[in-house]
Amino acid sequence: MRRLFSMLGTLLALSGLAFSCTPLRPSVTTVSAASTPAPTRKQLTILYVADLHAQLRAHPELFWHEGKERIEEAGGFARVAAAIRRIRAERGGEVLVLDAGDTIQGSGAAALTEGSALTEPLNAIGFDGAIPGNWEVVYGPAVLRQRARELNYPLFAANLRDAQSGERLFPPYLVKEVGGVKVAVVGFTDPDVPRRQPPGYSKGLRYDGPEELPALVREVREREGAQVVLLMTHVGLAKAVGLASRVPGVDVHLSGDTHERTYVPIEQAGSWVVEPGAFGSFLGRLDLWVEEGRVVDRHWELIELTASRFPEDPEVTRLVDAALAPYEATLSSPVGHTEVTLARYAVVENPLDNVLADAIRAAGGTEIGLSNGFRFGTPLLPGPVSEADLWNLYPIVNKLKTGKVSGRQLRAFWEQELENVFARDPEKRFGGWLPRPSGMTLRFRADAPKGQRLLALEVGGKTVEDERLYTVTACEREGDAPDMVCRIPGIQEARVLDIDAHEAVRRFLAGKPRLHGALEGRAVGEDLPLVLRTQQVQ
Repeated sequence: MRRLFSMLGTLLALSGLAFSCTPLRPSVTTVSAASTPAPTRKQLTILYVADLHAQLRAHPELFWHEGKERIEEAGGFARVAAAIRRIRAERGGEVLVLDAGDTIQGSGAAALTEGSALTEPLNAIGFDGAIPGNWEVVYGPAVLRQRARELNYPLFAANLRDAQSGERLFPPYLVKEVGGVKVAVVGFTDPDVPRRQPPGYSKGLRYDGPEELPALVREVREREGAQVVLLMTHVGLAKAVGLASRVPGVDVHLSGDTHERTYVPIEQAGSWVVEPGAFGSFLGRLDLWVEEGRVVDRHWELIELTASRFPEDPEVTRLVDAALAPYEATLSSPVGHTEVTLARYAVVENPLDNVLADAIRAAGGTEIGLSNGFRFGTPLLPGPVSEADLWNLYPIVNKLKTGKVSGRQLRAFWEQELENVFARDPEKRFGGWLPRPSGMTLRFRADAPKGQRLLALEVGGKTVEDERLYTVTACEREGDAPDMVCRIPGIQEARVLDIDAHEAVRRFLAGKPRLHGALEGRAVGEDLPLVLRTQQVQ
């Protein structure tokens, strides 16, 4: 690695990242619901990851468990594979290994090859099955189908269909015997993809809601004879908790999408809901004990896949190196430098996205810059910024788009985005974290009713006026209406620029700006902690 991880405590303090959010649940690493299993019980182990986001190699990871913050080297496909193999050996092979999606998007090598560079390393990890995430369609439906054919394990999802024929792209569930127990895993991916992603990505696909899930759970119990039923979803932790009450008969809900780290399972409607972090930095381990056809004991552990705890598998390391070799020269090219640690792990504001929003605004020459509330991207430590870093932090290349919006439109935009993030009803939560502004500040209350959260909105230090027009730059989304920018409809004088977000950052960093590792108060929730790292606040 290009940094000295031993100096990270100092770096965090200097960069303003030495803060934490009070845990919402007891901070323990493992949970067990009963005593030592009786001899007649059968034990099975489920391992799963989510949101790998094409992070093939180890990387700096920010951990904040139990009120302590640190950065350690973690993750990488070779380390994930090594951990899986170790547990398989311990359990005599009685293990089911799953991936909860957002796998083939999120890095330069993935983007430059439409995910094909990941195929061989993925096939060597040892997955038994996976569901597609919301970003699996980034290269279009035809590429998704092709990647699915190249994998040596099946994709499954109950609600993803061909729009014309109505046929499912993949089977709705996976059934497998593990440790003498028949296990069924029902798959469900994000039905909001056509609105949440640029609409062009999923053209030709149909995403159904969760209405069929209860019937499928009954089907695998009654027709397939499943003794254990899991529901693996890529809709985010809040929505997964909501589904637990609506889909009975599920022993454990395996969640993905929001990169949440559930060290302690969330109990809901007699079931558990868990999510295993992101970027290959974590591995979720679920142990179940079954007696007379039902689960009588369960145990969950969120395993931190740090370099200090797990080695890298040599064969997967070789495959990763071979996959990345053709792109090393391009991706290692420097584009700038940072003196501070830049990280993205925050729902409301973070230093890394402030840089991106500033770059977008500078490129467009407008009063306001807006960046989406992306979750992907591991911490960037002080030192050179490379092309690979650009892809990790912004793994899609969209042209920038400028236009004019009224103050009234801006207020409506922020009220809707606040509802998307903090809706009391989990089913109404949508997309990622809060968009990131430049040239604009806002104060709000997260627990206020819909449409009444915004307390103050300023542009250039002055209160926004409803009738005034403001210039704004954001990213063009493939398939959006010509008069829409960053989900703001009806903009005036819309114009797509020749520059994309990557070039905007390159130009911005070339000017050697003073980057800030601390928060700047661009978006402040008055009823929230200074740093909010979870949407599970209600």
